[in-house]
Amino acid sequence: MVQRIKVNLDAVEAMLYFWQSTNDREKVSELFIFNVTDMKGLKYAYDNEFNSESVRRALSAVTNREIFSSANRKEGRFYNNNLWMMEDLSYTDMMVQPLKKLNLESLVKKINDCPGSENFEELEVIFSPLHLDEYLIKENKLIINFFRVKPSDIDETVYIGDKELTEFIGEKLKELINK
Repeated sequence: MVQRIKVNLDAVEAMLYFWQSTNDREKVSELFIFNVTDMKGLKYAYDNEFNSESVRRALSAVTNREIFSSANRKEGRFYNNNLWMMEDLSYTDMMVQPLKKLNLESLVKKINDCPGSENFEELEVIFSPLHLDEYLIKENKLIINFFRVKPSDIDETVYIGDKELTEFIGEKLKELINK
């Protein structure tokens, strides 16, 4: 039975520093970039096309303002999304602020009403800058592509695709426990 749903913003917090520093034309160290490549939010997205070297190369090109030659579509999208974040840091902040306040306790009961919930004590929702995927499911973790977070122009509602954020998370957590 699910006792808790944890929200993990570690990769997003690290990237906020990266985007702000790079935007301010400060040099971001290679050590910092290596540490980012090792964050679990990104590691879950690694496969034969997109790995820690893909992330390192893309972020290094962004911070050094170099032309990036992507080996595949995933690397290219990751690079372009990172450039997009720096175009308007106030929009990036509009994406992040609702996530910092996100409380998913209301979903625990709904999740526990589903068969399969007895197999999990804790679920984790990780927001991470990914590439093409909207979300990934690994073990007891739902990894959501931060670049897909869309704040409303009208109010404080946040969407992923055409679904409100909490509704999206609830739907995907049900998918997770049924896998």
